[in-house]
Amino acid sequence: MLGHHYTGTFLETAVASMNAGCNLELSYGMRKNVFMRIPQALALGNITLQMLRDRVRPLFYTRMRLGEFDPPAMNPYSALNLSVVQSPEHRNLSLEAAVKSFVLLKNSRGTLPLRAQDLPGKRLAVVGPFADNPRVLFGDYAPVPEPQYIYTPRRGLETLPVNVSFAAGCHEPRCQRYSRAEVVGAVGAADVVVVCLGTGTDVETEARDRSDLSLPGHQLELLQDAVQ
Repeated sequence: MLGHHYTGTFLETAVASMNAGCNLELSYGMRKNVFMRIPQALALGNITLQMLRDRVRPLFYTRMRLGEFDPPAMNPYSALNLSVVQSPEHRNLSLEAAVKSFVLLKNSRGTLPLRAQDLPGKRLAVVGPFADNPRVLFGDYAPVPEPQYIYTPRRGLETLPVNVSFAAGCHEPRCQRYSRAEVVGAVGAADVVVVCLGTGTDVETEARDRSDLSLPGHQLELLQDAVQ
């Protein structure tokens, strides 16, 4: 609220938040913690003790239901580790979720799906800054898996019975330095071309929005070269 000039001080923000029913703050540390002004707001009479109790009650009720105050031995999640998180069952569920969440905007001439039985002898090219760079594949607030579990588009396509050629064209999402010859060389003799473009956290994150929807740098040029 401060950043959008709805309020002018941390105290005003705390009072407005409490009046709106907010009972939990995601802060930037103790120095910039709005709710640390609640005792001051209470002392000044900006909020009442009953309001404070009404806001705290559901918060601590939820925390108690989640077991936050239980001894660790009583919490079954305390025993979980990466062997469970990265288990085959969880990885298969992640794969299923990914497959079912794809959005296909256009499928001219029935290009997709690529069928394994139709691919032997075919030549496939995968190009673009997102084709084989694990670092840029995860968005803001996304957990990064163990490296051995990360499948880039190139790595995934190379599991198919097809000859795969690869060219990044540019090696980071901003795509300031672009090699047209590299892309043209990869796609020139290909039967199928997969172009991997986007933004990633190098270009946009929370509090760092883009001013337009254009592809960064030379990415549009890369796409046009691949199509032509």
